[in-house]
Amino acid sequence: MTRVKRNQAPAIEVRLLREGIAESIHHAQAVLCDERGRVLSVAGNSETSTFIRSALKPFQALAVTTTGTLERYNLNDRDLAIICSSHQGHLEQVRQVFKILWRCDVDPSALQCPIPPGKQSALEYNCSGKHAGMLAVCRQRNWSIDSYLQYNHPVQRLVLSKVAELMRMPPEELILAHDDCGAPTYFLQLAQIATLFAQLASGDNLAMERIVRAMTHHPTLVAGEGVFDTELMRLTQGELVSKAGSEGVQCIGRVGEGLGMTIKVMDGAKRAKYAVAIQLLKQMGWISPAVAESLAETFMQLGEFKRLEVIGELSMSF
Repeated sequence: MTRVKRNQAPAIEVRLLREGIAESIHHAQAVLCDERGRVLSVAGNSETSTFIRSALKPFQALAVTTTGTLERYNLNDRDLAIICSSHQGHLEQVRQVFKILWRCDVDPSALQCPIPPGKQSALEYNCSGKHAGMLAVCRQRNWSIDSYLQYNHPVQRLVLSKVAELMRMPPEELILAHDDCGAPTYFLQLAQIATLFAQLASGDNLAMERIVRAMTHHPTLVAGEGVFDTELMRLTQGELVSKAGSEGVQCIGRVGEGLGMTIKVMDGAKRAKYAVAIQLLKQMGWISPAVAESLAETFMQLGEFKRLEVIGELSMSF
């Protein structure tokens, strides 16, 4: 591993090879931080900013774990896992979302996330668990459920305050925009996102520790069979917590060690972020050769004639 100035190093290149010949090229940046926000390793620029997208969900779940909502409605780790999920709309997952709403006496029609094309209900939308969690908090606090996605709604202000507290910055300094599901997401530097995941995985906060436990114990609810987050958490058996975001965002925390990594593929390609994650996890020794091989078979070998090749690595900062 080379040593570079703290915030910047050569970026990572991902090539799609067709029978060994490069057909497409993606560029990615990545950063590794500890729970104090120190940049330990970087590829690209750690100060590059992007929307965190669905990788925010474990931190949005703090509104549930810190308000007594779990206890009030007798919600368990399976419920918490689906609240953190970007699920596939499978029956097991949809039923888990419905269970949350049923327990807090909220009709599914209150969900303001979209109905997926060709589907019948917003329950089947990949973010419905997060929305159900927000509605549960609203019901527990006697807040309006009609406007729960607005920036100034108490549940969104609560989420914002939790994230700002973790980042040690005033809430008004965070830049917000609506995600595709209608809920707010945040525009953050890669190092800030990595630090959040380092804190999530550190084990120093009981509310976040429970979120990690729910995600790692029920990985199939967090994404789905054959999806990267699920497969990585299943194969590493609680050692890593993983959450993807759209537009090339991938975040991973090393459980119990207070280390977090964020990857951003600059053109938003999903296939490239998984390849980069496998490469960097191998580099850092966070996964075994057997796990790396299993993941690569699924996420880097794209067919009989195509595969992904990753060029570059994290460089140690100083």
